[in-house]
Amino acid sequence: MKSFFLDTNILLDLLADRKPFSDQAAIIFESQEQNKINLYVSAISFNNLYYIITKIEGHKTAVKLLKELSDLVTIIPLEQSIIQNSLESSFTDFEDAIQYHSALKTKNIKGIITRNTKDFKKTELPILTPELAIKLIEG
Repeated sequence: MKSFFLDTNILLDLLADRKPFSDQAAIIFESQEQNKINLYVSAISFNNLYYIITKIEGHKTAVKLLKELSDLVTIIPLEQSIIQNSLESSFTDFEDAIQYHSALKTKNIKGIITRNTKDFKKTELPILTPELAIKLIEG
């Protein structure tokens, strides 16, 4: 079974129902529920999602959605080596650096799914748009 890492923007698309992007995110999560793939996220995504969703929907809804998300994905914990590697990387966005190095820490991840492919330049892992990821999963 293939494993993929999800960028925070894909998670936000699903949880905040950001149309039309939430449709693709839902397909990816349905593939997880059908045991076609495994999905991984960085622990940092949870605090970023909480912050954004709380501003839109409030604390109770944010916590409810994040609890549901935590049951669907494998959370990669932040470690000192991830932070150090992120600080030493060429990424200009620190959050993306943390996510990338979290994905690298998990050896079975086959790619990072993101809508912001330009933020992940010169990487060892394939960077996939949701459309391309869905084609790979279904193909």
